[in-house]
Amino acid sequence: MHFNNEKERTLALRDALIAKGMHTQAEVDAMEEGFETWTPANGAAVVARAWCDPDFKQRLLADALGTANEVVQPVPFGGWDALALENTDKVHNVLVCTLCSCTIKSLIGQPPHWYKSLAYRARLVREPRAVLGEFGLTLAPEVEIKVWDITAETGYMVIPVRPAGTEGWSEAELASIVTKKSLIGVEQPDVRLVRRDGQAATSDVEVQHA
Repeated sequence: MHFNNEKERTLALRDALIAKGMHTQAEVDAMEEGFETWTPANGAAVVARAWCDPDFKQRLLADALGTANEVVQPVPFGGWDALALENTDKVHNVLVCTLCSCTIKSLIGQPPHWYKSLAYRARLVREPRAVLGEFGLTLAPEVEIKVWDITAETGYMVIPVRPAGTEGWSEAELASIVTKKSLIGVEQPDVRLVRRDGQAATSDVEVQHA
């Protein structure tokens, strides 16, 4: 079969996936619409709720996508599981996709360019502490770093450590300090970058990697 352009090839692939039962038409429609609404603001809202509600956090750790639906409307991929990983003062979780550049797009958004780079994907597995340092994140030697490799079956999101000094903040204010980078695990939420009205004081600048 000959295709004249990328659009025809993409549509043919979509139709084949539906015909073979790998995705339903509803799932495909939802994913197409999701590109407009899948942003890190969704994951940030979920993290903020987890910081404020211990029971919600425990449910989130047990069933990430199902529990996240209580706050936002993420669209789970067919047959794709998701886990929420809690950072603590003893363990720091960070994400990578060594085979491609997958994320839970409905909660983290589209993968940033550095996340897709060969350098990040290869080096994070071998020398995670050094790579995190290049993002400006220096962890104490006693903190264990766990690198989680996203697969075709399982995706992850990180629940960052709640910064000190945020007691009494609203969920909206807390969500405003959670960035795409902190949901991936290469950055800690920083209260200095935010105003108490819930507006981000600076943009989420991406670090370049060769």
